[in-house]
Amino acid sequence: MQRAPDFAWALIGPGSIAHRFADAVQRLPGTRLHSVCGRDPLRAAAFARQWSCEGKPAPVVARDLSVMLADDRIDAVYIATPHASHAEGIRRCLEAGKAVLCEKPLVTHLPQAQALVALSRDRDVFLMEALWTRFLPVYGTVRRWLASGAIGAVQSIQSSFCFTAPFDPHSRLFDPALAGGTLLDIGIYNVAMTRCVLESQLGACPPVEHLGAQAVLAPTGVDQRVAATLVFHGGAVAQFVCAVDGHADNALHISGERGHIELRGNFWEATEAGLYPPGLPPEQAHAPLRINGFEGEIEETMHCVRAGLIESPTMPHAETLAIVASLDALRRAIGVHYPFE
Repeated sequence: MQRAPDFAWALIGPGSIAHRFADAVQRLPGTRLHSVCGRDPLRAAAFARQWSCEGKPAPVVARDLSVMLADDRIDAVYIATPHASHAEGIRRCLEAGKAVLCEKPLVTHLPQAQALVALSRDRDVFLMEALWTRFLPVYGTVRRWLASGAIGAVQSIQSSFCFTAPFDPHSRLFDPALAGGTLLDIGIYNVAMTRCVLESQLGACPPVEHLGAQAVLAPTGVDQRVAATLVFHGGAVAQFVCAVDGHADNALHISGERGHIELRGNFWEATEAGLYPPGLPPEQAHAPLRINGFEGEIEETMHCVRAGLIESPTMPHAETLAIVASLDALRRAIGVHYPFE
């Protein structure tokens, strides 16, 4: 039987996170980095050279996005531009009939997300937010623990994602024109995995009934530290802090009626989890990354595109819309607005 051709990826935005994506694509079997497009042609060319590898055709550099999207050899596009540029890139890809995997956050506010989901459905073209944490192997074990009732009903979820970044008013973390701030850049992991926990136990994440948040703002007006509380229908309470001006344990703690679950240290890239039922020996799960963690979302995209799907069952459009809505509500609570909204 003839082997299927390699799945060809195009990449828009050859910045820091794109290197992790390219590394996974070039090391996975049956897929390759086909082309690269960026604002700086020299930077794009250097990126393409760096990620050329033996046994796969060298990536080409597209002189502009129109040229890239006209290439019928491309199976999907990965977008890794700054947050404020996502919506335009997604729109152009979908209108060109190209499947899209876009870095989180998909877009910066709910009306944008709703319009792009509608466009994906209208054009019958795949679209997924690249929330790679949902595809990590260890979370498969955590989902099974939760679904089996191993800790009883979830009562509370605490998480932190904090590190220190030097203030630069022109960086993507601090520039409001680039949709800077901690909520969209890292707080999305706190929100998304809180929702994943409740979904795993209940089949669907219940609606938020109460939301509160406090923030420390950077001199540019974006959030540099946020502490938030979400109360869900049914009584589960989630609390989290995200910050770029300090440190924390960066763990995810899930407490229930009959025990608790912990993912310690950098929960968004966890490879270990612990189940702690009271009075019984703990159970430990170890699930190392096969490459660098991005392989799960890449393989999911490839599977969905080849199956003719327009959304992922694991990261569906409805979940992206719910996450964006929560982030919008949190930004309203702390008074952060972007100039392009």
